[in-house]
Formats: sequence, structure tokens, C-alpha cells
Amino acid sequence: MPPEPHDRDTIFTAATLRAREVHAPMQGLLTPREAHALFAAGAIDIVDTRTAAERDLIGYVPGSIHIEWYDYPAKARNPHFMDQLVARVEPDRPVAFLCRSGVRSHHAAALATSHGFVAAYNILEGFEGDRNPDGQRRVNGWQMAGLPWRQD
Repeated sequence: MPPEPHDRDTIFTAATLRAREVHAPMQGLLTPREAHALFAAGAIDIVDTRTAAERDLIGYVPGSIHIEWYDYPAKARNPHFMDQLVARVEPDRPVAFLCRSGVRSHHAAALATSHGFVAAYNILEGFEGDRNPDGQRRVNGWQMAGLPWRQD
């Protein structure tokens, strides 16, 4: 597999094309490595949509913004998600959403887009990634890519 680009414009363009190819309802789809490169360069914010329990038990990306998509254990959708997002991220600033596997973050990026966020991205594969045949999330994702994360 070829190395992923590190030039901001190239990454943003690739992410936008990826989203258009699958008709995703947001600005773009980023790989974990692309998201990290943009985050490290200060070009995007990362919003972690996982529960507080997930972040505590599994780990998190240092410097990411935490806004739960739903709570634990009830899994009731956070009715204040957009209010919390608007309070922490400017609608014209590029923002990438992260969750366990890329599903909640997809919904969060689509919702942000529908509320006027002009550059909302989903981080594909999520923090933990897809499951292997044994049901373990050790196939891909932020952690398996060897990107910076922390567990307190």
C-alpha cells in the first residue's frame, strides 16, 4: 500500500473525493493517518463522539474534544450534541469526528454538515477499528495504525 499523503491540500482533496464516491453526506472521509497528519499540523479539530466510559477504558487521542453521541449504559442519544459542538468548534473550521469504528462519527459529521459546518469529516475505521474473525477490534483504526493515543 502506498504511503498516505501529508500535504494538507492533497489530504483534504482525497477525503472529499472519497466522500463523493460513496455519496457521504459530509465534506470528506479521512483515514486515521490522514486525520492525524491534519490534526498534528493544527489544520483540524478532532471530536471524539464515544462515551466517557469508552475513553476511560480504551483510550483517547490527546487534545481531542470529547462530546458524547450517546450515553452509557442507556445509549440514549445526546440531545445537546449540536449545542455542545457549536460551543467548542467554529462552524467554518475543519472538524473530524471519531468513534469506535466510524459509525457514530459518520452520523455526527452528517449532522454537523446539516447544521452549517462547512468542513465536517468522518474518520474512517474509528479509534478501535473493525473486528477480526475472533471478534477483536485489531484489524485497523487509530490504535492499530500506531498513532498517538493515551489511556489514563
